[in-house]
Amino acid sequence: MFVPGQRWISTAEPELGLGTVLRVEGRGVQVLFAKAGVLRPYAVDSAPLVRAEFRPGQRVAGKGIAFLVERVEVRESLLVYRGEGRELEEGQLDDEQSVSQADDRLIGGRTDPPSHFELRLEGLRRRADARRSPAWGLGASRIGLVPHQLRVAGIASARRPPRVLLADEVGLGKTIEAGMIMARQLATGRAERALILLPDTLVYQWFVELLRRFNLSFAIYDEERCEALEQSGDGRNPFEDEQLVIADFSFLEQSPRRAQQLLEASWDLLVVDEAHHLAWTPEAASPRYTLVEKLAAATPGVILLTATPEQLGRSGHFARLRLLDPQRYHDLDIYLSESDKFHNLSRIADRLLENQSLDGPQRAILQEAFAGDESLLARLADATKPENMREILAALIDRHGTGRAMFRNRRASIGGFPKRLPVWHLLDADSLSEDRRQTLLAEFHADIQQPPPAIEVDYASDPRLDALVNLLDAHPQDKFLLICRSQAKVLALEEALRTRSGVGVARFHEGLGIVQRDRNAAYFAQPDGARLLLCSEIGSEGRNFQFAHRLVLWDLPLDPDLLEQRIGRLDRIGQKHDISIHILAVADSAQHVLARWYDEGVDAFRSSPADGRELLRRFGESLARLADEHARDDDNRDQELDVLLAETRGAHEEMAALIRDGRDHLLELAASRDLHADELQQAFTREDHDPGRDGFIQALLERFGIHTEELGGKVLLLDPQYLSTDALPGFAEGPQAVTFARDVALAREELPLLRLDHPMVQGALDLTLSNEQGNAAFLVDDALPPRSALLQAVFLLECVADRRLDAERFLPTQPVMVTVDTRLAERADFRPSEVALRKAADRTIEVPRYRKFLAKLVPPMLEKAETIAQERSQAHVTEAVTQATETLDAELSRLIGLRAVNPAISESEIAAIADERTALLKALPESRLRLDAVRFVVSPDFLALR
Repeated sequence: MFVPGQRWISTAEPELGLGTVLRVEGRGVQVLFAKAGVLRPYAVDSAPLVRAEFRPGQRVAGKGIAFLVERVEVRESLLVYRGEGRELEEGQLDDEQSVSQADDRLIGGRTDPPSHFELRLEGLRRRADARRSPAWGLGASRIGLVPHQLRVAGIASARRPPRVLLADEVGLGKTIEAGMIMARQLATGRAERALILLPDTLVYQWFVELLRRFNLSFAIYDEERCEALEQSGDGRNPFEDEQLVIADFSFLEQSPRRAQQLLEASWDLLVVDEAHHLAWTPEAASPRYTLVEKLAAATPGVILLTATPEQLGRSGHFARLRLLDPQRYHDLDIYLSESDKFHNLSRIADRLLENQSLDGPQRAILQEAFAGDESLLARLADATKPENMREILAALIDRHGTGRAMFRNRRASIGGFPKRLPVWHLLDADSLSEDRRQTLLAEFHADIQQPPPAIEVDYASDPRLDALVNLLDAHPQDKFLLICRSQAKVLALEEALRTRSGVGVARFHEGLGIVQRDRNAAYFAQPDGARLLLCSEIGSEGRNFQFAHRLVLWDLPLDPDLLEQRIGRLDRIGQKHDISIHILAVADSAQHVLARWYDEGVDAFRSSPADGRELLRRFGESLARLADEHARDDDNRDQELDVLLAETRGAHEEMAALIRDGRDHLLELAASRDLHADELQQAFTREDHDPGRDGFIQALLERFGIHTEELGGKVLLLDPQYLSTDALPGFAEGPQAVTFARDVALAREELPLLRLDHPMVQGALDLTLSNEQGNAAFLVDDALPPRSALLQAVFLLECVADRRLDAERFLPTQPVMVTVDTRLAERADFRPSEVALRKAADRTIEVPRYRKFLAKLVPPMLEKAETIAQERSQAHVTEAVTQATETLDAELSRLIGLRAVNPAISESEIAAIADERTALLKALPESRLRLDAVRFVVSPDFLALR
């Protein structure tokens, strides 16, 4: 029964302290946690609440008084505590009370095995260590530890809030960087609601990428979903039904009402991919740009992704920057003037990096840039000294205009990529019948449409099939990835190969469910599994098949970005072999023309061109027409085609030169000067080499009846046959294969990578620590001196603060364990013997028999332990305050210094850190203790004495 005025505590959020029942209506109850400033609604029949009841012998406090309870009375369903001549009604109690039931359970003889106490204590310690880490929220992410990606994510995640443009070249992992930033923001509480806006062709890719890599489950919104929510809901905005939302631009453009609802729903983080498609000029803006502009103005965090270089359209680049900071980027002409200056400075930076001397004009440029800074001018006067050159370079980096808003990495500077080796399989056209020619042409027309239409295909007599079979036979030890445009093609190829080759084949297409696709990809990844994986275009979206190094292009998409996606499944950082790209084409067919354009015009089979989409815009229409005419045997085909290829190659070389000459090296160097540049790399290095973590996670899951079986290859099977609760996530579909090895998780994307921040492990740990399991134990230790008895009390030191402050990076909820003996003396060096812990499972002790002496001994011992814990906790608080002060002071000092020379540093960014510092330095000293667990340890003869 809930009655207004009663005090209750949340077992799910005990750090909130005592709550007060405000209102009970029907099946709902509202509880106010005044100290934390939180009002929680609960369902009466499933509320994670326990009554805050204190018994005689415990200490209570409120209204400025504190006393030991002597008796408890009930007055109109409310408790009244009396003791030492004083009285307190439960509504008068302070919100900060020790409300653990652990001591009650111990005194009442309701104890758990000592192993449960040990597991609980280890869980508390590991949770505190994990939560303090800069990698919290990313540990279980299926990502390779690529330095430039970790650097971008570490820097952007530390921004208050992140408003950045990710502009890495194609293939360097912008989606991964954005996912890492989002995962960190959500895990630390800096963001709760996130919106991703995409072209419709990228929706599924992002959905899978976020789910598989980052364990983030986004909801895909379309008109059907919105209508269903409105029909079944209470009239609320449908976009408020989910916290994490993906929507495509086309859906919103077709429904202005939905776009308005999207704007009216508040968001903490906005992510926009393909941001270069947001058209803007000083005179007008496209509907997409206008929508994003309104969202960006109302949303604290904004992440824009684009691979289009600044040199291919600086006004468009300015348009993206003004979405991030409209005050800083308010005038296009001013921006263009500043950009010219920074490009000149970037060329000077290149000379300094190469230890080359500066000429007169370059010195003049630097004198203008450093005007008023006597120290730098003095160093410039003697710029030949290495130390002076380093200081000048550092100053140039700090002054970079867009270095705060944009991150750009280049494949050439990152390194680690394999060579691309095109291998042509050009088939004789003379042997083709007219019907087969027309079939190839129809297939080409279907392929260049987006999305490709459904057509009937039959490859039993296709000449490309012979080439494919010969290729498989020529390399019997290698695995092949074949990507084609549609599911129909995959099925037709599988059918044709069944009668022509005994090679093991796996399929991967949109007609299969996610689980089946994962199984087929795993079959392909196994050393003795399928040698050939047949993929539709969906196979080029986000998947990592870099254990293979042979790609077969059965056909080609018209969009260069899609081709790059295909090649990118194998051409990845960490690939140990050069990539063989096998191009199957019938000579003089439309497919052959398209392949020649990619090879001779765009150079896409040997490099990763940054201008592919721009080249398609310029030449795509002519290319499609010529390919069709070529296939129809037009008389002027060769001459016109040669002209098109030459024009494409010339444009490509011109734009490549623009990009190369206009390369802003200062921008690439800017990240190296940030205070957070190396945090994630160092954190992952520590956490991926934790020797005890894997055993702890297995023991934790075993507590819930999860049986672990080794499958080999660093893979384990978690079997939930004896699962003790339905509340544990991750087992709805039965046994789950998992791994603790990052390299295995990267190769087999169906395997969860278990770390403490994985939802399954987090769920198990939260369930363990939020209930009574292991919070009271009784242990007999033969190593203790005769007639000895000790009480081990575990208190939790908690800082209750706004989640957006991320106070736990400085002071996570952490255990403070104190051991005292019956003379109330601390025994700080005591540890139970290993023998006692091993024997505990075989010893049967009837703890309820000793309730009388426990009731006599435990309260004073616990009170003494709490006094000691209070003193010890102050050291933790002081350390946290010192760390917070030093960290935030360093950030403030650097930003204030940069602000003097770099207008990209905004006053609002400095103010945000200053406000955060003030709030943290107020919240951290107010941290408090609460009892979590107790264990009574005795010598064998002590029981005989009782």
